[in-house]
Amino acid sequence: MPELPDTRESLLLKVGEPANAEAWQEFTAIYRPAVYRLARKRGLQDADAEDLAQRVLIVVSQKISEWRLTSPQGAFRGWLIAIARNAIINALTRGTRGAGIGGSSILARLEGQPDRDAENDGPEIDEEFRRGIFRQAAEQIRPEFQEATWLAFWLTAVEGLAVDETARRLAKNEGSIYASRSRIMRRLKEKILELS
Repeated sequence: MPELPDTRESLLLKVGEPANAEAWQEFTAIYRPAVYRLARKRGLQDADAEDLAQRVLIVVSQKISEWRLTSPQGAFRGWLIAIARNAIINALTRGTRGAGIGGSSILARLEGQPDRDAENDGPEIDEEFRRGIFRQAAEQIRPEFQEATWLAFWLTAVEGLAVDETARRLAKNEGSIYASRSRIMRRLKEKILELS
């Protein structure tokens, strides 16, 4: 199995439909956090990174139909990275409103930026994609399980708490903790495959 599945073409097609709010919500849940983190890593403050993520998503919504017509399959994340990187560079060169422009601080920030090679940002987008798919899958399957079962899974598989400690906290035996975690992991894998 490849390290990361490509962005589902079906999702990209649906995002291109202006009336498909559900597809857009799914898309933003996956990619907005990635763009935000990329902006923060490049030195933008929280509010500026939020604004930048919004601007990038607006550009994507306006240009997604053109991308499908001109880009090879599998190149979506590279296209998204290029849009985000350009927006970050623009934000850094513009500076904040009311602040002085130019000088050594802006130059230092620009020089501190990595090369414009998309490979530098690819792993971040890939990692955020995996997190987005996980969050979405977990949110969708959680109602299928009792709270104690979900908590046993979450504490051991996500938070990394030892099984014996989890059993003690939940007043259950270790076998039930393992069984709960196993059932949810199996269902989670199914849902992730479905979403990928």
